[in-house]
Amino acid sequence: MFTGIVTDIGKIKALENRGDLHARIGTSYDTAGIDIGASIACNGVCLTVVDLGPDWFDVVISAETISKTNLDVWADGTRVNLERALKVGDELGGHIVSGHVDGVATILSLVDEGESTRVTFEAPEALAKYIAPKGSVALNGTSLTVNEVDGCRFGVNFIPHTKEVTVWGDAAVGDRINLEIDTLARYVARLRDFD
Repeated sequence: MFTGIVTDIGKIKALENRGDLHARIGTSYDTAGIDIGASIACNGVCLTVVDLGPDWFDVVISAETISKTNLDVWADGTRVNLERALKVGDELGGHIVSGHVDGVATILSLVDEGESTRVTFEAPEALAKYIAPKGSVALNGTSLTVNEVDGCRFGVNFIPHTKEVTVWGDAAVGDRINLEIDTLARYVARLRDFD
C-alpha cells in the first residue's frame, strides 16, 4: 500500500525486453535499506525490486502491466515518480493507494492560474463514474484532489511544490497518465450494484 505522496524522482537508466520488460531505475533512496522483493510505486505502478545497486534498483514489468499503463513510453532518461511502500506507523498524508492502475487518462489542457496549474484530464468512460468532485485520485502515483467533473473530464490543480518534487512539472497536453481511482469509491459503487 502507498499514500500517493511521491518521495523521489527516479530516472530510467536502462531498458531491456526479454519477453518481459526489465528496467533499471536510478534513485536517491538509500538502497541499503531496500530489500529484494520490496514494492516501489513507479509512476503509480506497484513494481517489485529484483536487484539493487548503490543508486539504482531493477524491476521486471509484465506485458499485462504494460497494456494497462503508460509504461510503454518509458525510455532511457525518462523521469518517474517514486514512492516506497507504507510501513506501520507512517504518516498517511495522501490517501490509500494500491499501486494497481485502473486505466490511463489523457491530459487535455494545462492552464496557469496564479502560481498553480489547472490540468484537465479525460478518463476512460468505464472509470469516470468513480471520480467525484473533491474526491481523491492517484495520477502517475500522486494523490490529488479532484476539482470538478464533467462526464469523462475532470480537473485538478498542481501547486508549485507538487510540480517541483514530482514529474508534474514536465507534463504536456496529450500525455497519457496512469489513473488509479479511489478504493472507497470502487467499493461504494460495487455495493450499490447489489441493491
